[in-house]
Amino acid sequence: MSLLDIQKLKYLLLFSFLILFSSCNYSFKGASPPEGIKTIFIPTITDESGFGLPTLGDDMTVLLKNKFINDNTLEYTEKTTADGMLTCRITAVRDEALVVTGAEQVTRRKVTIIVSTDFQNLKKTKNIWTREFTNWGEYESQGGGFSRRDEGVKTAMDKITDDILLSVISDW
Repeated sequence: MSLLDIQKLKYLLLFSFLILFSSCNYSFKGASPPEGIKTIFIPTITDESGFGLPTLGDDMTVLLKNKFINDNTLEYTEKTTADGMLTCRITAVRDEALVVTGAEQVTRRKVTIIVSTDFQNLKKTKNIWTREFTNWGEYESQGGGFSRRDEGVKTAMDKITDDILLSVISDW
C-alpha cells in the first residue's frame, strides 16, 4: 500500500466515524411532569375495599408521599401551595390462591390491589388524567398467619405506588 492509499483510508475511516457518531443523538434528559406542575399534594388515600386492614390507606399514603419526596422530580407540599394534586382511592383488594399442590393445599397466595387515581392541575382547575392501577404481591400461605399476608400486601403497595409515581412524572 502506498502512502497515498493509507492517507485516503485514514480520511475515509475518519469520515465514516463522524457520520456514524453525528447520527447517534441520544438524550439523557429524564422524564418530565406536565408543564406548569412543579409541586404536588397527596391527600390521605381512602380505602373503599372492605379488605379489613384498617391502616391500608394510611400506609399507602405514607409510601406514595415518600416515593415522591425521594424521587425529587416534583416537590411535595401542602394543598394551598401545590400546583397539582393526586387523589387516590383503593377500590378493591383481592386475596386469591396462586399455587395449589396435588393434595389441594394452597401453598402460595396472591394479593391484588386496585387503586383509582385522579391527577389534577390545581392552578388551572382541570383534570390531567384519571387512571386505574392494579398490581400484586405473593406470599407463602402456610405458617406465619397474617404477617405473611402483610408481606404480600406490602409488595403490592410498593409496586402500585411505583406505577403511580412513574405515571405522574413521565406518562401524561
